[in-house]
Amino acid sequence: MRIALIHALQHSIQPIEQAFARLWPEAELANLLDDTLSTDLARDGALSPAMTDRFLTLAHYAASCGADGILFSCSAFGPCIDACALALAPMPVLKPNEAMIEEAVAIAEPAGRIGLLATFAPTLATMPAEFTNAAPGVTLVSVLAAEALAALNRGDAAAHDRLAAEAARPLEGCDVLALAQFSLSSAASQVAAATGSTVLTTPDSAVRKLQRLLLPS
Repeated sequence: MRIALIHALQHSIQPIEQAFARLWPEAELANLLDDTLSTDLARDGALSPAMTDRFLTLAHYAASCGADGILFSCSAFGPCIDACALALAPMPVLKPNEAMIEEAVAIAEPAGRIGLLATFAPTLATMPAEFTNAAPGVTLVSVLAAEALAALNRGDAAAHDRLAAEAARPLEGCDVLALAQFSLSSAASQVAAATGSTVLTTPDSAVRKLQRLLLPS
């Protein structure tokens, strides 16, 4: 199976490759990176039809290269990815967070609390609605750890993980914590230790869902 991985941040590549290496090493991976997607969204402050067109171009290119499934790793672009999934159906085209949301909701329903930790601010403009749509009775508590991403951008992975865990402390008491960015997966153990909660990461959840969709049972 060839899985196309489409990224808007350089930091997303290593975490998803590590997740595949642990959970589905037989999969063939094809990485596509356009890091201007994230910088343009941060500059513009909102998604646009032009941004959706760029996502469709990337998705069609991935399909033309023989991809059996596509996983986007950029959690702030949900509506753009929805357009790609519609255009390429029935090929599995996954948003980075959809599998994690499904797993988190299964733990927290019918009326529990889910903590959402993000490092990229635009994510919190689109992703909370995905939890609400999936489980209206669940309470979502969101925290932004912007300093953690700044540390990662400086190349300080240890500071990133430490700052993410510190930012997550207000989420203590939630039934489950969801880490919004692929790059946050490296902080999962420290976040769990800081909060005492079950922690889900987007890479692991996504790989598990792709396996269910593409491998014979």
